[in-house]
Amino acid sequence: MEKFVRLISMAPFFLLLCLPFALAGHDYGQALSKSILFFEAQRSGYLPHNQRVTWRSNSGLNDGKASGVDLVGGYYDAGDNVKFGLPMAFTITMMSWSIIEYGKQLGSSGELGHAMNAVKWGTDYLIKAHPQPDVLYGEVGDGNTDHYCWQRPEDMTTDRRAYKIDPSNPGSDLAGETAAAMAAASIVFRRSNPSYANELLTHARQLFDFADKYRGKYDSSITVAQKYYRSVSGYNDELLWAAAWLYQATNNQYYLNYLGNNGDSMGGTGWAMTEFGWDVKYAGVQTLVARFLMQGKAGQHAPVFEKYQQKAEYFMCSCLGKGSRNVQKTPGGLIFRQRWNNMQFVTSASFLTTVYSDYLASAGRNLNCAAGNVAPSQLLAFAKSQVDYILGDNPRATSYMVGYGNNYPQQVHHRGSSIVSYKVDPTFVTCRGGYATWFSRKGSDPNLLTGAIVGGPDAYDNFADERDNYEQTEPATYNNAPLLGLLARLSGGHGGYNQLLPVVVPAPIEKKPAPQPKITPAPGIFCSLSVTLVWNRNISLGTNR
Repeated sequence: MEKFVRLISMAPFFLLLCLPFALAGHDYGQALSKSILFFEAQRSGYLPHNQRVTWRSNSGLNDGKASGVDLVGGYYDAGDNVKFGLPMAFTITMMSWSIIEYGKQLGSSGELGHAMNAVKWGTDYLIKAHPQPDVLYGEVGDGNTDHYCWQRPEDMTTDRRAYKIDPSNPGSDLAGETAAAMAAASIVFRRSNPSYANELLTHARQLFDFADKYRGKYDSSITVAQKYYRSVSGYNDELLWAAAWLYQATNNQYYLNYLGNNGDSMGGTGWAMTEFGWDVKYAGVQTLVARFLMQGKAGQHAPVFEKYQQKAEYFMCSCLGKGSRNVQKTPGGLIFRQRWNNMQFVTSASFLTTVYSDYLASAGRNLNCAAGNVAPSQLLAFAKSQVDYILGDNPRATSYMVGYGNNYPQQVHHRGSSIVSYKVDPTFVTCRGGYATWFSRKGSDPNLLTGAIVGGPDAYDNFADERDNYEQTEPATYNNAPLLGLLARLSGGHGGYNQLLPVVVPAPIEKKPAPQPKITPAPGIFCSLSVTLVWNRNISLGTNR
C-alpha cells in the first residue's frame, strides 16, 4: 500500500519527465529520409539502377510518342497515373526552395544527394516538355480515362495523349510555374553541375518570356485539366513568382524591375492571403520579395516591396492566429483549409513560416501582427507544431506519413501501392479488374508507400483509413515537397547560418548505406499548444485591399 501511495505521489514527476519526450520525440532525420523516398515511388519512365523503391518498375515508356516528342519520365502527381504539369512544376520549385534554404542541413543529414536527384528527375522531364521556346507540354494522359481504371503504372492501358500550350493556346500560369521551377533548380545545381544549371536557366528565361508575351490561363488551352487542376487564381501570381525566382537565380535587374513595376497591377501588393499552394502563389511571392527587401536589394522599388512584405506578414500572422483574419484550425491545432487533401496547405504554409522565421532572425527583427509583436521563434514553433501533428502528435495519435511511427494509413488511395508489385506477380492487371480485385480489398497495401503524406484528417481531426476515401488517404508530391526543407531545418539544429546571405548549395556527398533506422512510434501523449481559430469561409482566395 505504501508503495502504491508513493507511486501516486510521484505521478506528476513521471508526467513531467515523459511529456517533453512525447512532444519532442520525433526523429526528424528519419522522417526526412522517408519523405524523399516517396518521390522514387512516383517516378515515371525508365527507372535508374540506384532506384530504392524496388517494388516499382518502368512505366509510361511511350509517353509523347504519338506527338513526335519524347515525354518519358517525370512524376505521377498523386495516386493516379497522369502527369500534370502545373503541380509537377510546383513540386520541383518547392523541393528546390527547400534545398536552397537548407542545403547545409540536408548535407549534414546525408540526404542532399537524394534531394537533388529528386529535383533532377523532375527537371530532366521539364526540359523534354519544352522542345521549343514557345511550346510546353503540360499534361500526359487525362484524368477521366485514367480514373476509370485501377492499374499499376507498369500496366497502363489508358490514353497517354500529350497536351501542350503554344502562342495560339497560351498558358501563362503553367509556363510561369515551369519557369520558376527551372530557375530555382538552376540555383540548386549551380555549384555541382554548372552546365546543367545554365541549361535550366535558358529554359526558364524562354518560358518566362513566353508566359508574359502570350497571356492566358492554361486550363483554357488544356481543358482536360479543368476538373483536376483548375487555375482558380489565374496567372498573375505565377508571372510574379517566376520573376522572383529568375531574379534570385540571375540577379538580373530586369526581373527585379518586373516585380516592382507590376506588383500593384498583378496583385502582388494587393492580395492578403491565408493559403499557399500549387494554384495560389501570392504568399510565396510576397515572402521572396520580403527577403529581397531585407537583403537591401529593393533600391527604387522599396516602397512597393514594403507593401509585398506587409502582405507576407499578413499571411504569417494569420497562420499564428494573431492576425485580423486567421486560418481555421482543427481542435487538435492543424491548419484546415478544405476536406480534400488538406495536408497540401499545411506543409506549404509551414514551410513559408519557417523560412520567414529565419529571414526575420537573420535581419534581427520581429513580426508585427494585429495582436502585437511576435518573435521569429514563434513562427518556427508554429511550423514545428504542424509537423509534429503530421507525425503523430494529434488526437488520434496517427502518423499521416506512411511508414513513420507505429500507427499510419494502411489503405492508401494509390494504384501502385495497392496492387501487388509487377516484380512479384507480372500478371496483367486489367482496367476494371484492378477495381474488382485490388481497390475493393480491405487489407493493407501490398507495397509500402514509404514517406507519403496523405490528405489527412477533417475539420474535427477525424480520419478514416479506407482506400476509397480519396479525400483523406490519397498522397501527392506537392504535399511532400515543402517537407524536405521543413524536416531538414528541424533536424539540423538552430544557428550557425544566415538566410539573407548569398545562397551556396554544397555539393552532395555520397551517403554510405546505413543500417535501417528503428521505426519511431508515434507518441502516445498528445498536447495541443494551439488555439482553435476561425476563418472566414466566404472568401476562398484572400482579401484584396
